Amino acid sequence: MHIEFRHLRTIKAINDTGGLARAAERLNITQSALSHQIKGIEEQAGVELFVRRSKPLKLSAAGQRLLAAAEDILPRVAALEAEFAGLVQGSAGRLHIAIECHACFEWLFPVLEGFRKAWPDVDVDIRPGLAFDALPALDREKVDLVVSSDPENLPGITFTPLFDYAPVFVCSSANPLAAKSFVEAEDFRDQTLITYPVDRSRLDVFTELLTPARVEPAAVRQAELTAVILLLVASNRGVAVLPDWVVREVRYNSDYVTRPLTATGVTKRLYAATRTEDVPKPYMAHLIRLARQEAVKLQRG
Repeated sequence: MHIEFRHLRTIKAINDTGGLARAAERLNITQSALSHQIKGIEEQAGVELFVRRSKPLKLSAAGQRLLAAAEDILPRVAALEAEFAGLVQGSAGRLHIAIECHACFEWLFPVLEGFRKAWPDVDVDIRPGLAFDALPALDREKVDLVVSSDPENLPGITFTPLFDYAPVFVCSSANPLAAKSFVEAEDFRDQTLITYPVDRSRLDVFTELLTPARVEPAAVRQAELTAVILLLVASNRGVAVLPDWVVREVRYNSDYVTRPLTATGVTKRLYAATRTEDVPKPYMAHLIRLARQEAVKLQRG
């Protein structure tokens, strides 16, 4: 038995309209062609789909079963067609994001709230990119965008600049380093450094300052949440280095002091890594634009 979508549309049209003539009109075919189609289905199935000589035309038990299938399958097919049309038009798709920095959540959630309203048909999900290799996952199409500060020369991957930021030293106002106008690598030798629980290769304080200077802090303590790091710093239980958009919240709090790293400061850049083929997608470009706008708001404080 070979049932086609047109057969399902036929059985539903006849049931909805109550007769062959009106069903043929709805389907934009002749009544003769419709009758021939019904006969072909019945011959394949070996059963009658309609109760003969009934007015209005009624479905048999077998016809009711075929109608149930039509009412189940046709809406799903229509939804799939609409989804594919959205993909072609660039209004629908998937945007699974991996983040390689804890602090990025501070500005990303407002971005995604605005994005959700503008692109309701895009499936958005966030995966912390700290528990797996995010860039290989991007290449394998497990994720669609990686927020990273470490661009690499990878075939088929494009790193689009988002915004620049400054890693900033933060300590308690009671810490002796609060008296300095800036901090250097040597200042960390007798300090407890509080960091996110990630590899040192993903922490600006190590990659930009301590590792090149071959300086090891007195101790390293880890905390998952930014709020906990700031609480420990305020209690003078350690010092931290955080992005400038994070320390904006404590800039005017007398419990904290913020200072640049080195006399000239350190500047880093965040990127949106995507597959090159996805760069032209309208929703991808819009997300990047929203991310840049949100970053400007945060940095202005």
